[in-house]
Amino acid sequence: MAPEEARRHWAGRIRGFGTTIFAEMTELAIQHGAVNLGQGFPDFSCPDFLKEAAARALYEDWNQYARSAGAPHLVTVLAGELSGAFGRELDPLSEITVTTGATEGLFIAVQAFLEPGDEALLIEPFYDAYPADIALCGAKSVHVPLRPDERGRWVFDAAEMEAAFTERTKLVFLNTPQNPTGKVFSRQELEQIAELSVRHDAIVVSDEVYDRMVFDGFEHVRIASLPGMWERTVTLGSAGKTFSVTGWKIGWAVAPPALSEALRRVHQWVPYAVTAPLQEAVACAIEEAGPRDYYAELQQMYQAKRDFLVRALEESGFRPYVPEGTYFILADCASWGFASDTEFCRYLTTQAGVGAIPPSAFYSEAHQGLARTLVRFCFCKTDEVLSRAAAKLQEAYRARGGS
Repeated sequence: MAPEEARRHWAGRIRGFGTTIFAEMTELAIQHGAVNLGQGFPDFSCPDFLKEAAARALYEDWNQYARSAGAPHLVTVLAGELSGAFGRELDPLSEITVTTGATEGLFIAVQAFLEPGDEALLIEPFYDAYPADIALCGAKSVHVPLRPDERGRWVFDAAEMEAAFTERTKLVFLNTPQNPTGKVFSRQELEQIAELSVRHDAIVVSDEVYDRMVFDGFEHVRIASLPGMWERTVTLGSAGKTFSVTGWKIGWAVAPPALSEALRRVHQWVPYAVTAPLQEAVACAIEEAGPRDYYAELQQMYQAKRDFLVRALEESGFRPYVPEGTYFILADCASWGFASDTEFCRYLTTQAGVGAIPPSAFYSEAHQGLARTLVRFCFCKTDEVLSRAAAKLQEAYRARGGS
């Protein structure tokens, strides 16, 4: 069967899907030997105590199917780790579901709660899996953009947020700390979203995979801990981000029993169960992280990398929006004189030798103009890689007449 003939058999719901911007820009970076500050995965090793835990798990034969909803050891450890932040005692067996990364958590939440014709609210810029998952359900995405205020903080307009909710709003996607802006939503902002969600009887899917990367004394508030929100919130977490093992794909969804049951009815038909030895390794690593002061060291490491890259970007003609969390920086590149973010990122990768991501990929078509002079860099890289990228950016900026 010829490719053109085979494509006739594609389902209509996937016809609009192309190659992700991450794959496109990563391939371009490889082709041109560019320093890749585009795709957000660490290029340094995970902690030795995590590797050792994984090796023990393999040799102790944690190699068969795990409990579908999550290995008892891991969900028990997670319950102990997270109960304080949620302001309640979590039941590990009925309120925590281990998923194949937070990405599966997003997918099963959409499958569990959205019907064709329902609406899901997205705050822009968004992680690009959100609208794809919604489209696969035949539901509609509704968008509320963030804009930088006079202090350089990303904020939403309260009236726009309220107007986005309708009688068809079923899900609200929240990402805090947020990729790609680095925004940490304030308690007041979360209270506004919570009030609207309660009023419209919407479920919140709160993507909190960067919860251990919060800087400058900002407070990470879990929306599920606010009044009236536990019963209507699915909170997603990820070992991949916290322990620098994105390839392990170990995530979790925390939700009350009624919502967890819906997630599990989908989860059982997707992976059935998540990789058993890696679940055991993550459980052991979480038990060790506190006594080792690992989380504080992680935060300090990433804040130092953030500060280095912010200074380097400023010296290269950018106006960076200093992130409050995550390992991403959005920067204004207007002084470089390009017509669009995509054109600029292709130039950066092919001519300047630094890979980056055009943020227009994280906006709806109606709001892509907001990203025209923006570029996203990630700083989850070794200091040597960040230094090489900084030198290349400064050289390219001077070559274009910058000072």
